[in-house]
Amino acid sequence: MEQLKREGRIVVVGASLAGLRAAETLRAKGFVGSLTMIGDEPCEPYDRPPLSKGVLLGRARADRTALPRLRSVDATWRLGVPATGLDMAARRVRLADGDEVPYDRLLIATGVRARPWPREEEAELDGVFVLRTREEGSALARRLDEGPKRVLVIGGGFAGSEVASACRERGLPVTVAERGAAPLVGALGGVVAAVAADLQREHGVDLRCGVMVTALEGDASGRVRAAHLSDGSTVETDVVVVSLGALRNTEWLSGSGLGAGPRGIACDAGCRAFDIRGIVTDDIYAAGDVARCPHPLFGYQFLSLEHWGNAVAQAGIAAHNMLSESIDRLPHMDVPAFWSSQFGVNIKSVGVPSMATEILISQGSLDSRRFVGVYGYQGRVIGAVSFDHGRWLPFYQELIEKTAPFPPQFATVDRHPDGLRPVDADFPDPSVPSHGPTVTLSGYSPADRRITFTPAH
Repeated sequence: MEQLKREGRIVVVGASLAGLRAAETLRAKGFVGSLTMIGDEPCEPYDRPPLSKGVLLGRARADRTALPRLRSVDATWRLGVPATGLDMAARRVRLADGDEVPYDRLLIATGVRARPWPREEEAELDGVFVLRTREEGSALARRLDEGPKRVLVIGGGFAGSEVASACRERGLPVTVAERGAAPLVGALGGVVAAVAADLQREHGVDLRCGVMVTALEGDASGRVRAAHLSDGSTVETDVVVVSLGALRNTEWLSGSGLGAGPRGIACDAGCRAFDIRGIVTDDIYAAGDVARCPHPLFGYQFLSLEHWGNAVAQAGIAAHNMLSESIDRLPHMDVPAFWSSQFGVNIKSVGVPSMATEILISQGSLDSRRFVGVYGYQGRVIGAVSFDHGRWLPFYQELIEKTAPFPPQFATVDRHPDGLRPVDADFPDPSVPSHGPTVTLSGYSPADRRITFTPAH
């Protein structure tokens, strides 16, 4: 029986980070059957984080961001042809060119795409960009090279803040419009977001919080020239970067019977996908940004993670379990981790800060912009964030893994007096969308397709 697991036909839909690392793991673990990689982009897998960092700064070219190959995957590559449907009964993936690809086991790693500006005629104005793909990164970098008079970034999440940082490093005037109280507030809470807001303003960003862009205006030639805001103000701009978060690529699974919806594909802790009745499948798996899995450390809530490290770890678990009998399968237990570099500061986080109700500044100080904040939920450590203090995060990750009590029961030599007691983490009402949380708590039921936030408190 074990031999059968190493043979047969495995199809991977999604030829990006998670798909590539899963394929490499399958081969490394002895899979000798046929392997087909299906991807909607025409190029082979590439790295996305440099697009909002090095590429926009002119330090890297978008076409030089290919992911390194850890080993040969000996696969049939079907690139530039999106999957359009899934027949679970016949075990076939339908492609946009009319072809069908049969499988014995299927891994779905279709990831996310950038959420577009909602008004199509405004989104098509020359100078309006989103940033997710290699082509989008190249196009935006070329436009920034031309020296626009002002860049407007709509959304102050991590991606939007990184774009704003790159613009300021280039010396370009930039306005950030964020409907929340501060940038990063949905991901890190109001206490830390206030530091991020000060950081942006000190670096010359025209930061507008508590406002929404109501319309984009073009000139007679079809180029964007201004944006109108909900407070009645107008921002004259010739480049707009729409950074309103991501949409999970699950539409192609509509009607398939798989438990897929706007928040991703529901899976068990071993990355096996559920069907719409909440019954786990045995031949379909999901990994990366498109998957949502229950996590034992976080109350078994389904977590959707838009993290580079999670895509790699989850791909490895999915690949292992695709080749294993039930007794040998492993759960995906990695603690979420994330990093960002903006305005000269290295921001790192572990755990699920957005689940917290309290925060304690355990090391350093908010005023110095060099600190560690520990997040608490129901009396236990649930997450941590560092600003230029990342060397301590492995310690806090261990506290999360041990379900250590909150506030932490230890003293530190550099604890600031303000950090001696926890304060409200000040997350926005989770029922009101905000830009940029990279972890989504999406409830308990694998068959629940409603797009509502589960309140953290």
